[in-house]
Amino acid sequence: MPIAIVLGLVVVGSVLFHFVSPWWFTPIASNWGYIDDTINITFWITGAVFAAVVLFMAYCLLRFRHKPGSRAAYEPENRRLESWLAIGTAVGVAAMLAPGLVVWAHFIRVPAGATSVEVVGQQWQWAYRLPGKDGKLGAADTREVNDTNPLGIDPNDPNGRDDVIVQGGELHLPVGKPVALLLRSLDVVHDFFVPEFRAKMDMIPGSVTYYWLTPTRTGSFEVLCAELCGVGHPYMRGTVVVEAEADYQAWLAQQQTFEQMRAPAQTGALN
Repeated sequence: MPIAIVLGLVVVGSVLFHFVSPWWFTPIASNWGYIDDTINITFWITGAVFAAVVLFMAYCLLRFRHKPGSRAAYEPENRRLESWLAIGTAVGVAAMLAPGLVVWAHFIRVPAGATSVEVVGQQWQWAYRLPGKDGKLGAADTREVNDTNPLGIDPNDPNGRDDVIVQGGELHLPVGKPVALLLRSLDVVHDFFVPEFRAKMDMIPGSVTYYWLTPTRTGSFEVLCAELCGVGHPYMRGTVVVEAEADYQAWLAQQQTFEQMRAPAQTGALN
């Protein structure tokens, strides 16, 4: 009896904690409300199964508790029960997976006209590259990385000369416009994550991963690395500023291009 009561209290306490908990999602700042919906569906399904299983255990403890002279019945198999359990489990798993697959299809399908922004992770800092006036990002390769070319941009690619370079500073994005984030790592696996955007992706050395989003409200949002990347991992933080188009263009005009970055080094070499 006491154990059955404890199990019932565990279910009641878990449900109440879910509704009154002070820890919940940060306010969303992108178009990915679908991800919140998918997580909530998973919560409801797993929560219902958890409550059903624990309450069934409590019921069994009460219904089949020891009584003098009673004997347990042994039933090696029950095809009807096993079939219902298999069907119920399959339906539950499909209900959790299907929304995620639909969201994933949208997550990796970058809309036409989205601006490309490269995010470069390196122990333990972020850097960014935005297209210049030509609207194109130049080619890049880790083998090109050096003191005057920290992001490894191909110096022979004309598309990269006007690329805007932001090192150790804030990434600014215009509100209401889709952006494709091209993710690249120079050393180990990192993960670019802004909690309010509800989107993240591992950055794999030697390849370029990506996702897209549309910022939906202005403000400053913290960037976190969501992949353990070494002893400095907790300090690998940054800031994304979402602002109006005019403010974004004013910020962009103040940034240094790849050609401007290399100019001092080239002048020094000639001297």
